Amino acid sequence: MVASSPYQCMTLALLMLPPLLLTTYFMAAFPSPPAPISVHPSLASLPSTSKSWSIYPEDFYTGGGYAVFPTGKVRYWLLGPEKGKKIVLIHGLSIPAIIWKDVAPKLVASGHRVLLYDLYGRGYSDAPQTAYDTNLYTTQLAFLMQYLKWQKANIIGVSMGGAIAAAFTAQFPHLVDESVGLIACAGLMESNDISRTAKVMSSPLIQILASSRPVQMYMQRLTNQSVSQDEKPLLEIVRLQSAHLPGYNHALSSSLRDGPVRGQRAAFQSKSFEGKRVLILHGTRDSTVHPKYADKISALLPSAAKQKLIMLEGAGHDLSVSHPEQVTAELLDLLDGRSWKKLP
Repeated sequence: MVASSPYQCMTLALLMLPPLLLTTYFMAAFPSPPAPISVHPSLASLPSTSKSWSIYPEDFYTGGGYAVFPTGKVRYWLLGPEKGKKIVLIHGLSIPAIIWKDVAPKLVASGHRVLLYDLYGRGYSDAPQTAYDTNLYTTQLAFLMQYLKWQKANIIGVSMGGAIAAAFTAQFPHLVDESVGLIACAGLMESNDISRTAKVMSSPLIQILASSRPVQMYMQRLTNQSVSQDEKPLLEIVRLQSAHLPGYNHALSSSLRDGPVRGQRAAFQSKSFEGKRVLILHGTRDSTVHPKYADKISALLPSAAKQKLIMLEGAGHDLSVSHPEQVTAELLDLLDGRSWKKLP
């Protein structure tokens, strides 16, 4: 066996040196500090001449204010007597707190203290450039209750807001009072329930295209055109947000892909519901969240939860707008609780 020459040893060392140095560098390199979250503006950034101010102005409800959190400003409104029973109303995927316009005043008239707020990316709350998953929404409400010094509240949500209410109950049971209201509740939707159009529109590639300047300008020109008097104001608010708010479309698409619209089975099964009154209110002709999910949610809730499952015959998805009287009546019964004492 021939011994290696000094030349060969030097050659081998030189060959091994670069990968050794490179490995040492990557092992010793320390990551850069994370960049701050980019926050997109809300409807408050639009000029006073925008149609949004005539449909859904910043002072649509009285008692409004802003809370500033690490992920952006949150617009909220406090209605009703300070000593009234506390209620939180959570809106759904696309329409901000205006969705409660026919329900909240009736709850206030019955002596309740009502908190409404816009979810991140909607209405007058900022839109952080982040994943719109369940934790973003539940911590938003937890921060807001802490900011307002609310120790407990009854939690009511519609559509995706119902899924947020369920997840919030599971994660922060100490902040939830006696009652939880799940109206046209999402949370268990499967991929097949989401239309092909919604899936395509929520894809990252389409979102990049939709956020481009030419597309945004085209959408803004369409929304700035005059509309007929029979135009539904809630639909118009959706269009205005989509055209003028850079973070709105991302908030919707991320909520469909990452958020509480799906995957909340464990939340509904949580023991945090034990001992609470849970109202499940759903329309028999709901084409957005299939009526079958009302039964599925009911079956998942712990047996120690007192629950009522009420199906509104012939009703669609937006129950707080189409059937405000029935919704209010059932919510007042839920909050009162006297008729629930007979339940097992």
